[in-house]
Amino acid sequence: MPVTERALELAMTAAQAAADKKAQDIVVIDVAEQLYITDAFVIASASNERQVIAIVDAIEEALINLPEKAKPVRREGERQGRWVLLDYVDIVVHIQHAEEREFYALDKLWKDCPTVPFVDRDLADADAT
Repeated sequence: MPVTERALELAMTAAQAAADKKAQDIVVIDVAEQLYITDAFVIASASNERQVIAIVDAIEEALINLPEKAKPVRREGERQGRWVLLDYVDIVVHIQHAEEREFYALDKLWKDCPTVPFVDRDLADADAT
Protein backbone atom coordinates (compact mmCIF):
# COMPACT_ATOMS: atom_id res chain seq x y z
CA MET A 1 0.00 0.00 0.00
CA PRO A 2 1.56 3.34 -1.01
CA VAL A 3 1.91 6.38 1.20
CA THR A 4 -1.43 7.72 2.51
CA GLU A 5 -2.80 11.15 1.59
CA ARG A 6 -2.30 12.37 5.17
CA ALA A 7 1.30 11.19 5.21
CA LEU A 8 1.89 12.82 1.84
CA GLU A 9 0.45 16.12 3.09
CA LEU A 10 2.67 16.00 6.18
CA ALA A 11 5.76 15.00 4.19
CA MET A 12 5.33 17.72 1.57
CA THR A 13 4.67 20.36 4.24
CA ALA A 14 7.76 19.25 6.18
CA ALA A 15 9.88 19.18 3.03
CA GLN A 16 8.78 22.69 2.04
CA ALA A 17 9.45 24.02 5.56
CA ALA A 18 12.93 22.50 5.35
CA ALA A 19 13.49 24.05 1.92
CA ASP A 20 12.38 27.43 3.25
CA LYS A 21 15.24 27.20 5.77
CA LYS A 22 17.73 26.29 3.02
CA ALA A 23 17.97 22.58 3.78
CA GLN A 24 19.89 20.64 1.16
CA ASP A 25 19.24 17.33 -0.59
CA ILE A 26 15.62 17.01 0.53
CA VAL A 27 14.24 13.56 -0.18
CA VAL A 28 10.83 12.03 0.56
CA ILE A 29 10.85 8.23 0.60
CA ASP A 30 7.71 6.09 0.54
CA VAL A 31 8.45 3.32 3.06
CA ALA A 32 4.81 2.26 3.53
CA GLU A 33 5.30 -1.17 1.97
CA GLN A 34 8.51 -1.85 3.90
CA LEU A 35 7.64 -0.55 7.38
CA TYR A 36 4.55 -1.05 9.47
CA ILE A 37 5.32 1.89 11.78
CA THR A 38 5.32 4.78 9.28
CA ASP A 39 4.48 5.66 5.68
CA ALA A 40 7.23 8.06 4.67
CA PHE A 41 10.63 9.42 5.58
CA VAL A 42 11.62 13.01 4.95
CA ILE A 43 15.40 13.38 4.92
CA ALA A 44 17.27 16.66 4.63
CA SER A 45 20.75 17.99 5.30
CA ALA A 46 22.09 21.13 6.92
CA SER A 47 25.59 22.55 6.93
CA ASN A 48 25.81 23.18 10.69
CA GLU A 49 24.11 22.42 13.99
CA ARG A 50 22.39 25.79 14.22
CA GLN A 51 20.77 25.25 10.81
CA VAL A 52 19.64 21.74 11.82
CA ILE A 53 17.77 23.23 14.78
CA ALA A 54 16.30 26.06 12.66
CA ILE A 55 14.99 23.53 10.12
CA VAL A 56 13.49 21.37 12.87
CA ASP A 57 11.76 24.41 14.40
CA ALA A 58 10.36 25.42 11.00
CA ILE A 59 9.01 21.93 10.34
CA GLU A 60 7.34 21.72 13.74
CA GLU A 61 5.74 25.13 13.23
CA ALA A 62 4.51 24.29 9.73
CA LEU A 63 2.95 21.00 10.81
CA ILE A 64 1.25 22.41 13.90
CA ASN A 65 -0.30 25.12 11.70
CA LEU A 66 -1.98 22.66 9.34
CA PRO A 67 -5.80 22.50 9.56
CA GLU A 68 -5.40 19.06 11.16
CA LYS A 69 -2.58 19.97 13.52
CA ALA A 70 0.33 17.55 13.74
CA LYS A 71 2.66 17.29 16.73
CA PRO A 72 5.59 14.92 16.97
CA VAL A 73 5.03 11.98 19.29
CA ARG A 74 8.77 11.65 19.69
CA ARG A 75 11.78 13.90 19.17
CA GLU A 76 15.38 12.72 19.40
CA GLY A 77 18.81 14.28 18.98
CA GLU A 78 17.90 17.92 19.42
CA ARG A 79 20.50 18.58 22.10
CA GLN A 80 23.45 17.70 19.86
CA GLY A 81 21.96 19.24 16.73
CA ARG A 82 23.71 16.76 14.44
CA TRP A 83 20.77 14.49 13.61
CA VAL A 84 17.28 15.29 14.79
CA LEU A 85 14.48 12.78 14.33
CA LEU A 86 10.85 13.89 14.49
CA ASP A 87 8.30 11.07 14.65
CA TYR A 88 4.81 12.06 13.52
CA VAL A 89 3.66 8.42 13.25
CA ASP A 90 2.55 8.88 9.61
CA ILE A 91 5.97 10.26 8.73
CA VAL A 92 9.41 10.34 10.29
CA VAL A 93 11.58 13.38 9.60
CA HIS A 94 15.38 13.12 9.69
CA ILE A 95 17.30 16.40 9.66
CA GLN A 96 20.99 15.62 9.57
CA HIS A 97 24.23 17.54 9.58
CA ALA A 98 25.80 16.96 6.16
CA GLU A 99 28.55 14.77 7.68
CA GLU A 100 25.99 12.49 9.40
CA ARG A 101 23.97 12.32 6.22
CA GLU A 102 26.96 11.12 4.25
CA PHE A 103 28.12 8.67 6.95
CA TYR A 104 24.76 7.01 7.71
CA ALA A 105 23.49 7.18 4.10
CA LEU A 106 19.81 6.63 4.88
CA ASP A 107 19.02 7.30 1.22
CA LYS A 108 21.09 4.28 0.22
CA LEU A 109 19.71 2.14 3.03
CA TRP A 110 16.17 2.70 1.68
CA LYS A 111 17.12 2.78 -2.02
CA ASP A 112 14.65 -0.02 -2.84
CA CYS A 113 11.74 2.17 -1.77
CA PRO A 114 10.19 4.67 -4.19
CA THR A 115 10.84 8.35 -3.71
CA VAL A 116 8.05 10.90 -3.80
CA PRO A 117 8.87 13.88 -6.03
CA PHE A 118 9.35 17.12 -4.13
CA VAL A 119 9.94 20.47 -5.83
CA ASP A 120 10.67 23.53 -3.72
CA ARG A 121 7.84 25.96 -4.53
CA ASP A 122 10.30 28.90 -4.55
CA LEU A 123 12.35 27.19 -7.27
CA ALA A 124 9.20 26.29 -9.19
CA ASP A 125 8.02 29.91 -8.99
CA ALA A 126 11.42 31.14 -10.20
CA ASP A 127 11.34 28.73 -13.14
CA ALA A 128 7.85 29.90 -14.09
CA THR A 129 8.96 33.53 -14.45
